[in-house]
Amino acid sequence: MLRTVKPKNARSKRVLQAREPKEIEDPRTAIFVKGTHAGERVNAVMKELMALKRPHAISFSKKNAVRPFEDASSLEFWSQKNDASMFVVGQSTKKRPHGMTFVRMFDYKVLDMCEVGVDDWKSMAEFKTPKATPGHKPMLHFASELFESHPRFVQLKSMLMDFFNGEEIDAIHLAGLEHIISISLGPTPPTMNAATTTLEASTSTAEDPSTLPKVHIRAYTIRLLKSGTRVPRVELTPMGPSLDLSLRRHTEADAELWKQAMRRPKLRKQDVEKGLGKKRKNLEVDEMGDLRGRIHVGKQDLGKLQTRKMKGLKAGRDDMLVDAEHDDPMLVDDEGGEDDAEGGERRRKRAKAA
Repeated sequence: MLRTVKPKNARSKRVLQAREPKEIEDPRTAIFVKGTHAGERVNAVMKELMALKRPHAISFSKKNAVRPFEDASSLEFWSQKNDASMFVVGQSTKKRPHGMTFVRMFDYKVLDMCEVGVDDWKSMAEFKTPKATPGHKPMLHFASELFESHPRFVQLKSMLMDFFNGEEIDAIHLAGLEHIISISLGPTPPTMNAATTTLEASTSTAEDPSTLPKVHIRAYTIRLLKSGTRVPRVELTPMGPSLDLSLRRHTEADAELWKQAMRRPKLRKQDVEKGLGKKRKNLEVDEMGDLRGRIHVGKQDLGKLQTRKMKGLKAGRDDMLVDAEHDDPMLVDDEGGEDDAEGGERRRKRAKAA
């Protein structure tokens, strides 16, 4: 572990502040590490993954004697030194050929790990199609219900989402949707089918990774064509790489460490009112960012509603003339209004005084 050093200047202080926990974390930086015997296939696959991960990817060119499942001290040291939160370790042995290990970190400590084997692959060079711009955030598509129910695939989905996920965005522009990464499973054994799966079968299947279905990763570029409506027609073109992976060893996250990693900071009152926190009843934020509320009131009698005093709302002319025959003519003029009669009397008093 690196010892804590107090910053000596403003530049080092800014670097340490950038590494502190944030409400919205930065994109995860992944370090690609080659083992003592990585192999040609694993090295090529790691290059393809690094091309999809750029610019948040660091490659170690030298070979390293690292074994994540036995000793993770080297990974913790590299994580703190490079401010990285993910690792992809390539290692090929006689017992586990063409293996890659995805390691996820939290607070510069190993959170969980998942090892996969590369059964088949095709590089981007084999697809003579346009490629996506490096740095653009991809769309992820998980095509299996096991990603929501099976613990091994739930962990894999969470890890792949953290690996490919980029910066947090507030809005989406269609021109920025350049490529999509599809992750599917198959073939699914009958014991893992949702209609026939039992608790005992699912438990025995989870203990034997060889019976789990393979993971197929495909990358496509997106073309938005005219459709005659506001919604464009979408076409997918294979971009590469194409990977077929099989699950092997894994390490689940410690319960206490996972609880700390999933902890969210308390939101401010302004954020809650804007709808970022707990949803409040009858409150919503419109497209302009203004907070709008809905008020429910009881039924009202509009006949008793107080309105503005206008001549058009007063009694009719004929009714006022009939009443004027029985009243003092000095108090009612031709318009039949009390306000005009009082005004005329005041003018007469001012004339006498003059």
